[in-house]
Amino acid sequence: MLPKGLLKEYSRAISMMTRLMDMTTLIIAAWLAYVVRFDEFIFTPSYVAAILIAVLLTPIIFSFFNIYTSVRGEGVIKHMINLLQAVCLLGLILAGLSFFTKSGDTFSRTWFIIWMGLSFLLLILFRCSLLLFLRFMRSQGLNERRVMIMGAGVLGSKLAETVQEALWTGFRIVTFIDDQADNKPATIHGIPVRQTPEELSQYLTQEGIDEIWLALPLRAEARVKSILHMLRHHTITTRFVLDIFCLDLLNHSITDVAGFPVLNIRSTPMTGINRLVKALEDRLIAALIIVLISPVLVFLAICVKITSRGPVFFKQQRLGWDGRIIKIYKFRTMFLHKEKDGQVTQATLGDARITPFGRFLRRTSLDELPQFINVLQGRMSIVGPRPHALAHNELYKDSIHTYMQRHRVKPGITGWAQINGWRGETDTLDKMQKRVEYDLYYINNWSLSFDLKIIFLTLFRGFTNRNAY
Repeated sequence: MLPKGLLKEYSRAISMMTRLMDMTTLIIAAWLAYVVRFDEFIFTPSYVAAILIAVLLTPIIFSFFNIYTSVRGEGVIKHMINLLQAVCLLGLILAGLSFFTKSGDTFSRTWFIIWMGLSFLLLILFRCSLLLFLRFMRSQGLNERRVMIMGAGVLGSKLAETVQEALWTGFRIVTFIDDQADNKPATIHGIPVRQTPEELSQYLTQEGIDEIWLALPLRAEARVKSILHMLRHHTITTRFVLDIFCLDLLNHSITDVAGFPVLNIRSTPMTGINRLVKALEDRLIAALIIVLISPVLVFLAICVKITSRGPVFFKQQRLGWDGRIIKIYKFRTMFLHKEKDGQVTQATLGDARITPFGRFLRRTSLDELPQFINVLQGRMSIVGPRPHALAHNELYKDSIHTYMQRHRVKPGITGWAQINGWRGETDTLDKMQKRVEYDLYYINNWSLSFDLKIIFLTLFRGFTNRNAY
């Protein structure tokens, strides 16, 4: 019989095997597409080169979409969506390479489309088969981790509920143990609650427990030390579930600083490779868009100039990454005017300051197009929280305690809040609160695939909105 947790012991080997299987799947899909398109079984040298490039790019691109992270704790549908996005990006990169190398005429477009489609279908088939195999093993008691939670309080209850809603994780909560079990319900979410045994190590062995999770409050340091002392002769996996959810967390993680384990309560996701990926994404997309829309920019600039007196561009200082002051550009949409005492008044419905052409620009969000220049300058990103006027930052930072955390990343031309309808005038505190919530959600969940999703949705939701005026 296979030992429990077998796949855990060989997780690195399985991860490598998955990468090799993905690369093999791409070759098989290319071959099948070649047979369908040309009714031949041997690749020509040019096709071999294209397939080799794709195979080498696959593990790199797939890693950015978290394809090779365990599906334990992650929804299967979300995993499949990530896979689809990864295949689409691979196809776009290959198409871009053929365009820039002027080799597009060498390859059959029909073959390429069939190849990408078959690749996705075969990858889905492979992963579904793997997931079914894993679930079968877990149903047989294999690759299953029996877990005991120490602490039957609110934190332990929430933890058990979350794990039970994600059965594919392979974790099975066997029991709660609690020093005050007499004052607790007999069961929590159908899981029995027991008094902490005197011989904890012996009890874990008798019950065949693979892991013990300490769901105790942060103040219970002495109790945690006591439990660890009781388990000093036991090799069981022990995890301390930090009770930090009462804090305002932002991109939280645990890291190592000079040998000390450190909990990052609030940090930016734009570090290391993420920062490089974000910079490449911004510069490449912005450069491409500016080239494509340059005739539109010239036309709009002329229209702004001839329809009202004043400069073409409206320049304003905003807060950028880490609260640094930046200057952003927009097409001017208002008549020339002066605010009193440095006050910045938001545009309202029917605002008399807005020019007729400016109203069209604001309705269609075309006034934001010059900000692609800001992206090339490195001041802004394509995707991120929208930059607010300095006066508005001063107004809201004391009213909304998490407001300034929006500046953990560069401000963006479009964002998660905007495509979900939270844009335009924020005439109530609740509206700004919702915008901040969506901005912080974006920072907490940033990924390249999330950015591409927002950019894609902006094409359908971002240009016009009933709140844009």
